[in-house]
Amino acid sequence: MSSSTKPRKGSSGGGGGIRSGVGRKQLPAVPPGAGAPDTTPRATERRPAQDSPPNGIPQSYGPFFLEYSLMAEYNLLQRQRIPGVYVIPSAKSPLFWFGVVFVRQGLFQEGVFKFYVIVPDNYPDGDCPRVIFDPPIFHPVVDIETGELDVKRGFTKWRRNVNHIWQVLLYVRRIFYKIDTKNPLNPEAAVLYDKELDVFRRKVTETIRQCSEHIYDPPTTDDPHAIRFTRLDSSVHEEAKKQVLSPKILNSVPDKDDSPAGVSSRETKSQGSDLRARL
Repeated sequence: MSSSTKPRKGSSGGGGGIRSGVGRKQLPAVPPGAGAPDTTPRATERRPAQDSPPNGIPQSYGPFFLEYSLMAEYNLLQRQRIPGVYVIPSAKSPLFWFGVVFVRQGLFQEGVFKFYVIVPDNYPDGDCPRVIFDPPIFHPVVDIETGELDVKRGFTKWRRNVNHIWQVLLYVRRIFYKIDTKNPLNPEAAVLYDKELDVFRRKVTETIRQCSEHIYDPPTTDDPHAIRFTRLDSSVHEEAKKQVLSPKILNSVPDKDDSPAGVSSRETKSQGSDLRARL
């Protein structure tokens, strides 16, 4: 005897949506043809030759996997705690990050340089992210006109699950402490560093001064995550400064009878009474 089973109400059949909680992101329904392929010989002969989706991920899922991948990258970056480098993704696009680097020693000491990180839309299977300093800085591996850093110098080929954005930011920090003049984007800076270091120092001092003059300029975008600097205001920042610099006072209060750790005063008295009784 054969029997037919009817789909229950609310089931996700025929490309229907999947119910989810409020505010939770949901992957779209699997598009036709994106499921498990028919691998029988006859079906293989009928199927036209075409490129398979990268990593076996349906094309309609791409934006979701990209965003989740970048969220994982940012969480990984937070655990690295790269000294002097601060970044935050844009509120409008996960492919655009705002950043700033504070240089604490070396030729670029006291420099505060803003930059952007632009992630390719085919990340992590495409090229490496781009880094652009704004305003441009005087450095052998930075284009003096566009401010773009030669990231490919450190990442000739971007490798999925091997290279990460935090490594790009580590490279951003490193260029101020280990200066490379081979195949420069700014030939003038490279020649001066190799042959006239005093002139190079003056150029660097000038670029630090110019960036400092514009550090308080409002961002050119209305993105709420854009990095903004404000001048010190004693009425606003003094109290916060005191809290940061003041020594921390522990709130723990020792027992009056100096009981051993983990033993209450009642237990201590009881143990004393038992000891006297034995004596």
